[in-house]
Amino acid sequence: MKFVLFVEGYTEKKVLSTFFKKWLDPRLTQPVGIKVVRSEGWTDYVRDIAKKVDLYLSATEGGDIIAAIGLIDLYGPTIYPQSITAAAQRYSWARDYFSKLVGNPRFRQHFAVHETEAWLLSDPSIFPFKLPANRGAPETIDFDEPPAKFLDKLYQTHLKQSYKKVVDGYNLFQKLSPETAVSKCPYLHALLLDMLHLANAAGL
Repeated sequence: MKFVLFVEGYTEKKVLSTFFKKWLDPRLTQPVGIKVVRSEGWTDYVRDIAKKVDLYLSATEGGDIIAAIGLIDLYGPTIYPQSITAAAQRYSWARDYFSKLVGNPRFRQHFAVHETEAWLLSDPSIFPFKLPANRGAPETIDFDEPPAKFLDKLYQTHLKQSYKKVVDGYNLFQKLSPETAVSKCPYLHALLLDMLHLANAAGL
């Protein structure tokens, strides 16, 4: 049995199945599959997610699918009302928004707060330079300077090069333990617990 994971970028497509399974599989009676489906950024994700979920969860396609999981960055989308500016408020509002947009009880929307790079920041030892001591908790790196921009500034300062999501992000994720990331990233923990409970309910 498997999940279908809908994401918005190339790095997520390359790394998240393996990364999530490292945390999920030891807690299950048998390994779970994760099929990753990529969109061309968040605008295509918003436009196509309802249609894609219906396709994958249809009677002909979805017999072995536990659930459809949506995951995009909280930073980036402009769908939020102007009055909602705090991360927790945007997270709650956007989960309701996508739940209504998709309209399928087997779909769960989650967000990387504020980007998937926040998970990388949970482990300073994976970087080729020292992270600032006062950077704050990974998921608090915010809408003004989100994690990828924060990393780009550090790469420019220490390595005299830009941070490249597809190359550098991929390499860093190979070093990152999901146990470490989960211990410091509550929203990531909530996502993986949701998947775990769904898999348990499906008999895994």
